[in-house]
Amino acid sequence: MTHILDNPIWNAFLTGNKQFAHGGRRAKYINREMGLFAALKTNSELDLVDLHALLPVKNFIALFTPKEIRIPSGWRIELKKAILQMVYQKGFAIGKEPDLIPLLDKDIPAMLELTQMTNPGPFLSRTIDFGNYEGIFQENNLVAMAGQRLQPDPYSEVSAVCTHPDHTGKGYAAKLVCSQIGKITALSRIPFLHVYADNTAACRLYEKLGFQIRKEMLVYFLEKEI
Repeated sequence: MTHILDNPIWNAFLTGNKQFAHGGRRAKYINREMGLFAALKTNSELDLVDLHALLPVKNFIALFTPKEIRIPSGWRIELKKAILQMVYQKGFAIGKEPDLIPLLDKDIPAMLELTQMTNPGPFLSRTIDFGNYEGIFQENNLVAMAGQRLQPDPYSEVSAVCTHPDHTGKGYAAKLVCSQIGKITALSRIPFLHVYADNTAACRLYEKLGFQIRKEMLVYFLEKEI
């Protein structure tokens, strides 16, 4: 049997994030203002044909797949890149961090500015609706943030971990990730995350915080051309 995390987006759309998903039996996609995620039941060409019929022209999608897939005509590959899927494996001393502030709708412009600068992954006007976003402010400026995204039961994904370039090296990312670990494990769920395979500094941090690499996967960014 395949592991639920071999197809994390699809399984999230069937369980913890199903309220945001649209589509049919073979292909689904998230609310466009929340993100670019799409998911395929079996990652087949037929699934991609079904997805193609669901979306308007010039729509971008992001797929996570456990191996390379065949892309049928009608799609343009914007990016295909290796990502590491990491799962939290061991206990870590999680304490409350008084300088972490829950992020609300009023903070969306600052969140968009920070994510556009640091590129932790696609972050759109309603990505905040995934929930549990927290930030660190310096002189009323958002300088670091993290939150949660995919929820394929019983897992919860830590996401959008980013720090302003002028504030790196201060331990902000570790504080934010530890807070998310605490929130997730308090609900008897299992934290996991995705990180680009070439982001060695982030990988080292996550391993230090108790995550282990489960699998190397691929992320595809595709554009519907016709």
